[in-house]
Amino acid sequence: MELSIPKIPVGSLAADGFDWLETNLAIVFDTLSWLLESMIEVILWILQTPPELVVIAVFVGLTWALHRRWQPALLVTLGFLFVLNQGYWEETTESLTLVLSACVVCMGVGVPIGIAVAHRPRLYAWVAPVLDLMQTLPTFVYLIPAIVFFGIGMVPGLIATVIFVLPAPIRLTQLGISSTPTSLVEAAQAFGATPRQLLWKVELPSAFPQIMTGLNQTIMLSLSMVVIAALVGADGLGVPVVRALNSVNTALGFESGFVIVVVAIMLDRALRVKRG
Repeated sequence: MELSIPKIPVGSLAADGFDWLETNLAIVFDTLSWLLESMIEVILWILQTPPELVVIAVFVGLTWALHRRWQPALLVTLGFLFVLNQGYWEETTESLTLVLSACVVCMGVGVPIGIAVAHRPRLYAWVAPVLDLMQTLPTFVYLIPAIVFFGIGMVPGLIATVIFVLPAPIRLTQLGISSTPTSLVEAAQAFGATPRQLLWKVELPSAFPQIMTGLNQTIMLSLSMVVIAALVGADGLGVPVVRALNSVNTALGFESGFVIVVVAIMLDRALRVKRG
């Protein structure tokens, strides 16, 4: 005799939860959509309005300011010139807009959460499984509620990207803050430092390399989502990749995919911070 065990209604419970959110929090989602759309439009205007060479010069200048070495600056220059040569400037700026928007949201949310859980180990023990779920759940699953709540376009692509990327800055910020040398903390406390002074004068400077690594990981993971974001109407370098997949166009797929690789290498080298 077979033992009949009722199926746990995971799917139906999730669907009911999304329906409730869509019904009762429509104003919240509409406001969030408007804010994110406005930020995307501003960043896109900044990247697309000036001449291409001016934008390239700004990125090269920022790379030089961060590294004070000519090799990374030359790499960024050659990378952008390759993008221009291949005719993917507009798509590249759209993908950069998605990446920069994700960085603003993820670092703005992830760093404070990372600081909070670093000071509360028991809270981090509860948060860690949620972060594991956010990174291990198939990214295509995020697209369903993103479409339900935000429709089609750049905003749902950004939301899906943020959900996938957010654990990286949280974990690395928590690691950096919790790894602050005990001797530094005790010395600051001995001199009468307040918790706020301890955070700003000791913990954050000590954790800065890890936080910058979190920024680097945020950028790389966001760029890895451009193709998936294209499935929900997000513009950028993912669009020609999806088009090539649908038409089995090897030339277009390799061309657009190689441009994505070049952009990823540029951003990685430009923002890589050496640990002191």
